[in-house]
Amino acid sequence: MSQMNNNEVAGDAPSPEEPGRDMRTLVLVVLTAAGLWICFRLVAPFISALAWAMALAVLFTPLQRWCESKLRQPSLAAGVSVLVIALMVVVPATFVGQRLITEAAGGATLVEAKVSSGEWRKALENQPRLAPLARWVEEEIDLPAAARTFAAWLSGFGGSLVRGSLWQLVSFCLTFYLLFFFLRDRRQILLTLASLAPLTGAEVNRLFARVGNTVFATVYGTLAVASAQGLLGGLMFWWLGLAAPLLWGVVMTLVAVVPVLGAFVVWLPAAVFLALEGSWGKALILALWGILVVGTIDNLLRPILVGNRLKMHTVPVFISVVGGLMLFGPAGLILGPVALTVTTVLLDVWSSRTPASNGNDRL
Repeated sequence: MSQMNNNEVAGDAPSPEEPGRDMRTLVLVVLTAAGLWICFRLVAPFISALAWAMALAVLFTPLQRWCESKLRQPSLAAGVSVLVIALMVVVPATFVGQRLITEAAGGATLVEAKVSSGEWRKALENQPRLAPLARWVEEEIDLPAAARTFAAWLSGFGGSLVRGSLWQLVSFCLTFYLLFFFLRDRRQILLTLASLAPLTGAEVNRLFARVGNTVFATVYGTLAVASAQGLLGGLMFWWLGLAAPLLWGVVMTLVAVVPVLGAFVVWLPAAVFLALEGSWGKALILALWGILVVGTIDNLLRPILVGNRLKMHTVPVFISVVGGLMLFGPAGLILGPVALTVTTVLLDVWSSRTPASNGNDRL
């Protein structure tokens, strides 16, 4: 009995190695966390390039597979795919950029000419109720100086949009550099991510499938809707004979991408301007076109292209896009919905692993 008690006491006593092992584990955790934080800080400047490279890799994986089936060399196939994608992006962007510079200069000249000639004053004076507004504007605001400032800004807008900064050029090139490896090594990247994730094979496959659907729905849906609105708005500007239809069509496309804005911020002031100028028929046509066609196309296409494929409520999708844009900038258009999708899948996994009886007991 005495021997048994001694053994039990000896067995209950902590091993002298356990405190040292716990300390080493704690140090390992701290060092790992510090390393992850440092790596995040290193990657942070390149988040935009990584996000767009990932999105392009998801969108153009079918092209990469087709090239691999023909060329039999993943590196050569990835090079060809990147070249094709670059041509698809660079050539239209260069053409549109050149047109933007021309249209911006023409639009700036027109705005300055109308203000300097006093046409705005005549249009307001023809309306008895607006005549006092014309006198107040002329007394309180130096419109010619404001018009020259606006014209100078508008003339430089197209050029600055095309030229961009040196860092934007570097980020653009880095996107295609990363895209090459994302396409060529996509299988190894997915296997690595799957091995690091504390999920089963089925759960990992579901996560990857949902992320892919999110990228497809976000990019194709948003760009398709915005492009349709910009095209329809630009065509109406051209048909009505308004200045710089291409410029304003592109601007409508850009603002339509941002959920809190919309194409109406362009066509509505234009309709008001036409009305003040005395072109009431054109103003009414533009307003009706904007409300019934440009505005309605969003409600028709977005549920089909985005909502049905993403299978999420409109409110969380809206918040993810707006919050992503505020947090990550333009890359947030991709990162926001992807973060929401990943979180949703992980919550579903957590819910499926929790016994149903636990939830019933809490009710």
